[in-house]
Amino acid sequence: MLRAVEVTGESMLPALRPGDWLLVRPGARVVPGSVVVARHPRSADTLIVKRAGHRDAAGWWLESDNQGAAGRQDSWDFGAVPDDLIVGRVVLRYWPRPSLRLGP
Repeated sequence: MLRAVEVTGESMLPALRPGDWLLVRPGARVVPGSVVVARHPRSADTLIVKRAGHRDAAGWWLESDNQGAAGRQDSWDFGAVPDDLIVGRVVLRYWPRPSLRLGP
């Protein structure tokens, strides 16, 4: 079942902007370059939208596209994100404009 998620913050500019709405497919295969939604490793109630860099024994290395964004937090701050914290892969931006070009 698909899940809707709203983008907040500017850490994924220019690919995603605050106010964009995404459809996320839980359990979808993640590959390097995929945009994913994950639970923040230090605050499980917070969802983050990041790009998957690589996977190692500890989990996925998730990075912001905009490293200069105020308040940006990603694997450079908290390390690899365990698989069980990955909510799913973004498959579509449906608002304010549709886009399928988010990565592999």
